[in-house]
Amino acid sequence: MKPCYRDTMDPNIVLGLAKRRGFFFPSFEIYGGMAGMYDYGPLGSAMKNNIESLWRKNYVLHEGLSEIFSPIISPEEVFRASGHLAEFSDFSVQCQKCKQAFRADHLLEEVVDNPDSMSQKELGEAMVSNDIKCPSCKGELSEPVAVNLMFKTTVGPLGGRDGYMRPETAQAMFFNFHLLHRFYREKLPFGIVQLGKGFRNEISPRQGITRLREFNMMEAEVFFDPENKVWPGFAEVADLKLRLLPDGLEEQELSLKDAVSKGIIANEPLAYFMHVTKKILLAAGLDDKRLRFRQHLKTEMAHYAEDCWDCEALTGYGWLELVGVADRGCYDLQSHIDHSDAELTAFIRFPEPIEMEATVIVPNLSALGPLFKGKAGAIATRLGEMPCDGLDATMPIVLDMDGEEVTVPANCFTISQEIKKVSGKRIVPHVIEPSYGLDRIFYTVMDHNYKEDGEYVTLGLPIAIAPIKFGVFPLMTKDGLDDIASEVDKKLRQKGLLTYYDGSGTIGRRYARMDEAGTPFCITVDYESKEDDCVTIRDRDTKDQKRVKMDDLDKVAISLADSSLTFEAIG
Repeated sequence: MKPCYRDTMDPNIVLGLAKRRGFFFPSFEIYGGMAGMYDYGPLGSAMKNNIESLWRKNYVLHEGLSEIFSPIISPEEVFRASGHLAEFSDFSVQCQKCKQAFRADHLLEEVVDNPDSMSQKELGEAMVSNDIKCPSCKGELSEPVAVNLMFKTTVGPLGGRDGYMRPETAQAMFFNFHLLHRFYREKLPFGIVQLGKGFRNEISPRQGITRLREFNMMEAEVFFDPENKVWPGFAEVADLKLRLLPDGLEEQELSLKDAVSKGIIANEPLAYFMHVTKKILLAAGLDDKRLRFRQHLKTEMAHYAEDCWDCEALTGYGWLELVGVADRGCYDLQSHIDHSDAELTAFIRFPEPIEMEATVIVPNLSALGPLFKGKAGAIATRLGEMPCDGLDATMPIVLDMDGEEVTVPANCFTISQEIKKVSGKRIVPHVIEPSYGLDRIFYTVMDHNYKEDGEYVTLGLPIAIAPIKFGVFPLMTKDGLDDIASEVDKKLRQKGLLTYYDGSGTIGRRYARMDEAGTPFCITVDYESKEDDCVTIRDRDTKDQKRVKMDDLDKVAISLADSSLTFEAIG
């Protein structure tokens, strides 16, 4: 029988497999569970780590970005500056009878196109005109009201400081910009990544791990000179094509360079990181035919975004957003500058100095020298590069000198108008942000790789993503075959390969268990192994089998695990 490759998968089939094989399952189940909370089991934790490793390999190693790790709780001031206190809301309705709350746009998904782009008033009118009732008890629903999705907490006992669980990992990469910019020797462009937990107090979470209250994110912030938005390597990928659904246009397939030249994608870096996104998702095992990039409508654009494209995958839940690739402009850095007075700018040098009238700070070296001694030269240089807007010549200036706060008295400088040769200017960098929802990618990997042949189920995971790389079996658990298999299993683990030893049941049942768990290869020790020192390696997808010398097994297994050797090339 020919295997059935489903275009759309009943989500309950994936959820059942995930729970049965230890990928993921509802949290706190013995206490009735909690909506929007899931645990990753043994296989799920390993596969989640593998997806993160694939992502790091691309962003940190291939693209040269650097990783940071910051607290999940931030003070209220961070989110006042970022706009999340004012803007990070969904519209909720409540049943007047059973008192359950629901997201208004979710209740309209079957009757209205793109309801998440609708205003509060439009949602209310659409619910009335379509006679939307409570899904649980058919009771009357309230008018939509805006609900902020952040979890609030208090840091410190006895009336401590207000804080929030972060709804995204991005903000630390913005409010630490001055330190990260210095790490990159004050040169643009550069990029920072962060992987970790995000928290959103969803109104009515549903659909398994695709909408969670505690979830996993993988985000990058790439900082650019707004007048020079380029990225090394764009020319190398410019002819590659993406499936695009632009705002107001029909779906089309365009090369990166054509999409940029036609103004469909705003700039080269945005297009480049859309390409990187597709490359990573394909490597994780997603089906190219079920992927597309949809441009946000103007009415659904996040408060910080100038442009945004969602990489969506067709799943049993319909088209599901996996990654948002946004041009955030200078919104975040400028907002943190406005709220904190921090110096979150970059100095861009001109190719050649130019003459212009300028308000400048003139350092007084005769005063700086005795006061700051060996640091006087560096302080004078920093003063000369500072913007003068809003400075008072009678007040001291506070500088951040490599993490040390230095106060420069007013007698150490003057502010004046003069014609001078200017070597550059200060700008607020712009940002391209690829933001990946790890849990949604995880679910879609399982959805796209589920295959059936009658009742026989195979999870066709790529070896880079598969939680178990090799199943190891003795043909029989006697006559020393189990001892040999145990030794093989131990040696492979010592080489850094995750294996699973199984001596229970028929060999066919053991293969079936490994196929359902997505294990790419199985190794069997049989009676001939005692005679010829060989084992049998079986390929999950083709069911082909090959004999390999035990002395060569380590090398062969490692090569298969890093995909540098095809199964056909063995022997």
